[in-house]
Amino acid sequence: MNSDIIHGPYEIMIRVVDSDIDQLGHVNNVVYLRWVQDAAIAHWTAGATKEEQESILWIVTRHEIDYKRSAMRDDTIIAKTWVGAAEKRSFERLTELRRKSDNKVLANARTFWYPIDITTKRPISPTEEHYRRFSVNFNQ
Repeated sequence: MNSDIIHGPYEIMIRVVDSDIDQLGHVNNVVYLRWVQDAAIAHWTAGATKEEQESILWIVTRHEIDYKRSAMRDDTIIAKTWVGAAEKRSFERLTELRRKSDNKVLANARTFWYPIDITTKRPISPTEEHYRRFSVNFNQ
């Protein structure tokens, strides 16, 4: 893509499938977590340069999810994500999961991601450019 700021919001559509449903008859909580990660990866892929995608991986250090409502079989989910603040090497990302049919919020998530070198799998020191593009606070 380009070197523009990727603050978002960025949205993907997700269709609930049979394998997402648990014994209670609704989408399992772990699936919500997968959707949060899928949205984050899609946003990164859409906004990061080819060079960034070839040199940086992001690992999660923390997930916080507030579950509001259940998603059901055949629902279409809108996963909206955007970047938050960054502190040292920790980059916050926020995600909202909504049911498309009634626009009800199903869950809100706050996750923290840490950049590592794709080859060495070691932490990288984010540059001023990383903070500018992948967080809402640029004065690191």
